[in-house]
Amino acid sequence: MRKVIVCTFLTLDGVMQAPGGPDEDATSGFEHGGWQKPVSDDEVGEAIAGWYEPADAMLLGRKTYEIFASYWPTADPGNPFTERMNAMHKYVASRTLTSVGWQNSSLLEGDVVDAVRALKASEGGDINVVGSGDLAQTLMRHGLVDEYRLTVHPVIIGSGKRLFADGAVPTALEPVSVTTTKSGTVLAVYRTNGEPTYDSY
Repeated sequence: MRKVIVCTFLTLDGVMQAPGGPDEDATSGFEHGGWQKPVSDDEVGEAIAGWYEPADAMLLGRKTYEIFASYWPTADPGNPFTERMNAMHKYVASRTLTSVGWQNSSLLEGDVVDAVRALKASEGGDINVVGSGDLAQTLMRHGLVDEYRLTVHPVIIGSGKRLFADGAVPTALEPVSVTTTKSGTVLAVYRTNGEPTYDSY
């Protein structure tokens, strides 16, 4: 069974919107795009590279796919991520796209939940969900996320799309690894572990 892994950059207050630049996602008047680079460091990049090693595919929503497809095919070949991002298979969940042109990309057919269940049951390595907040919410609601790999950066934004928004499904998590970089970014890997338990003191 392949694992579906949500890989996401977060602010300390849980915002995942537009970490990469001011024009990445200005939905709902978001004015804080590009918040990640000033609070990141080389240890974050090394960790993310490691997170991609066991994966042979990405699962992307339309918006993230379009951002990536406009950048990576012509990105600096000296960037160690360029070859990896272009070579990996990209599964794209979209109700509006009719074709995808980035190499090794394919549209999921039919209901996205059924399609992802079929992907999980297929042969292959891990599948990383990158960005794609709406898609991640759908996968979480249907119990399709096996693991979270999160970089939690030392900055508070106060508004924007959050990975764990109101209505998130209660889920118990088992820590796999939690470390902190020199810049204060928390690198956290958690495995889903059923429903939470409750008790009192």
